[in-house]
Amino acid sequence: MPAAMPPEVRQYLEYARVQKRLAARTLSLYQFELQRLVALAEGRPLLALDASELRRFVARLHGSGHGGRSLALALSAWRGFFTWAGRQGLVASNPVQDLRAPKSPRLLPKALPVDEAVRLADFARPQADPWLEARDAAIVELLYGCGLRVGELAGLDVAPTGTSQQQGHGWLDLQAGEAHVLGKGSKRRSVPVGQAAQQALERWLGVRTQPFAVLAQPALFIGQRGQRLSAQSIWQRLRQRSQQAGLGAPVHPHMLRHSFASHLLQSSGDLRAVQELLGHANIGTTQVYTRLDFQHLAKVYDQAHPRAHKKP
Repeated sequence: MPAAMPPEVRQYLEYARVQKRLAARTLSLYQFELQRLVALAEGRPLLALDASELRRFVARLHGSGHGGRSLALALSAWRGFFTWAGRQGLVASNPVQDLRAPKSPRLLPKALPVDEAVRLADFARPQADPWLEARDAAIVELLYGCGLRVGELAGLDVAPTGTSQQQGHGWLDLQAGEAHVLGKGSKRRSVPVGQAAQQALERWLGVRTQPFAVLAQPALFIGQRGQRLSAQSIWQRLRQRSQQAGLGAPVHPHMLRHSFASHLLQSSGDLRAVQELLGHANIGTTQVYTRLDFQHLAKVYDQAHPRAHKKP
């Protein structure tokens, strides 16, 4: 921690680490935002700041290009510090209590065109390691064919075990054509596994244990050392595979989830079904794909309809 940090900030961060048990990443972000507050205060003691000064700081950050999410994070860190200071009797009230960050525009998710998604799913690397090729092809099919989050995919076991539910894992049931996944908020759901994904999984399961004499690891997707494949490794493998397939931009797992939802909605128009398959608690979260679908329809109209553009 920088020596210039005021002692009360140091005490708060230690409290957040030990008592609140904040994750290391969150703690690091909070430390950064409190350092930024110290810089904005320009020598004025933090405990002497009032709401009007803090509002000016937020306006200054907003004016310099910080968006709503960035400002919300800053306010969260500042609010936590002043809440702690109030409990310690260091301030009479929390000057951040009523400050709110401006709303960020809701960005549309990036989805692949259908032809690019199919090209990625059908792609096979020439002269590739058959073991890696079978695994990576099955990963793409499950992400695009089932709309899984990368954490849900990484958490899948080959079959249910006595510890699967205790350890927060999902599992595969190829006989029933289903994947049982553990989603956000520890909510479980079952999603159908299509024929293409089933075939890819059967090929993968046929070679999965070949490099290992004994494999006690229940994970569906494993690395070359026999350990469960991490979400980060899946990101890297997918990015590499999409570039090898000649796609215009690197693909990440959530892009395939967006593609699954958008393409399914374009074909079926059934928003409720897409909500269930994605595991969204609120249908409002799923409705963003209707906007994405409208963009697709508008693009088709502009390209194909004779009245889309006025003649000069």
